[in-house]
Amino acid sequence: MISAATRVAGVIGDPVRHSLSPRLHNAAYRALGLDWVYVAFEVADGDAAAALDAVRAFGLVGLSVTMPHKTAVAERCDELTPAAAALRSVNTVTPLDDGRLAGDSTDGAGFLRSLADAGVDSSGVTALVLGAGGAARAVALALGGTGGRVSLSARRAPAAEAAAALAGATAVAWDDRADAAHAAGLVVNATPIGMGGDDALPLPVDAVGADHVVADLVYEPRTTPWLTAARSRGARTVGGLGMLVHQAALQVERWSDRPAPIDAMRAAVEV
Repeated sequence: MISAATRVAGVIGDPVRHSLSPRLHNAAYRALGLDWVYVAFEVADGDAAAALDAVRAFGLVGLSVTMPHKTAVAERCDELTPAAAALRSVNTVTPLDDGRLAGDSTDGAGFLRSLADAGVDSSGVTALVLGAGGAARAVALALGGTGGRVSLSARRAPAAEAAAALAGATAVAWDDRADAAHAAGLVVNATPIGMGGDDALPLPVDAVGADHVVADLVYEPRTTPWLTAARSRGARTVGGLGMLVHQAALQVERWSDRPAPIDAMRAAVEV
């Protein structure tokens, strides 16, 4: 039961009521026996500074950050991890003992963990990342950190070039993405294509085959049209739910200093 001793963590975003983070975190807290509760706070664009003040004022365990606040929060944290600093983006805020706030980005590391869960060795891989948003940049940076050679492609060339520069990747023209996919061992869809019943594909399906690992960061639906098409070509596929679980698990571990109960967290959202 929630009591006067219960501690609070949460997520800020706008919109945020659709978030699966409360399911993931509350399942973890129950499994770990923590007297914590995790809730969603709808915070309007421009109010990130006030939300960070509330972290301090209310003594929150920690704060997850989603759109549109990741950049604004990165600008206002007292310290940043190397990943967050490189991406200029924060999805995890951890209060420190001295009252300062530390910002991190767990998306990229969460993606690498999801690949490992699926039995995929990401070290030194040649990868193509489709998209130029925050998730695409985080994934590209993380893959580059394994010693891999990473290309990034998006419909808008300036966005692709800026994202590639942040992540240490090579920008590829959208019209040339199929050629880049042929040369890659791993292809990652980090665009919204395929979300919510969209039947479009981010890439011509004949650009991948049995030698490819194909990942989709979209997790609703669980099996996207892109994953179905890639499987029809013999490619090995990795869905987006694993990254969602593992980026949250890294937050749990940072805040509790305990290993995250991955099975309990996954069960909470595999319904």
